[in-house]
Amino acid sequence: MDEQYELPPGAVTIAPGVLTTIVRMTTLAQPGVLRLAPRMPPSLPRLRGKGAQAEGLRVEISDDDAVTVDVHVIADPSASLTDLGKVLQTQIARALEDMVGMEVRSVNVFIDEIEFESGGKGSL
Repeated sequence: MDEQYELPPGAVTIAPGVLTTIVRMTTLAQPGVLRLAPRMPPSLPRLRGKGAQAEGLRVEISDDDAVTVDVHVIADPSASLTDLGKVLQTQIARALEDMVGMEVRSVNVFIDEIEFESGGKGSL
């Protein structure tokens, strides 16, 4: 039973904070990610337009409503870092496109650290 509804005039606006929550939850759900990096490197420029920045990630929305994501993670040493980066790019883009219907221009994954168990064999 397919019912058709006439859409009322108006716009749907997704707050940038919602996008950061989607990115955070998608990132942390990925095996191989221990946590987000404690803070963004100071070399990254401040956001110019619409967007949101949170610990370990940044989401920027361009004038044409395309999304650019930077995410900084601390990885498990047993993870394949290249594969982890690719999976994060794919999963984050898919989550944003599926959940909010926004075009994703790029997902930049930065693996800031690998965390070994402290005091155990193989720790640095």
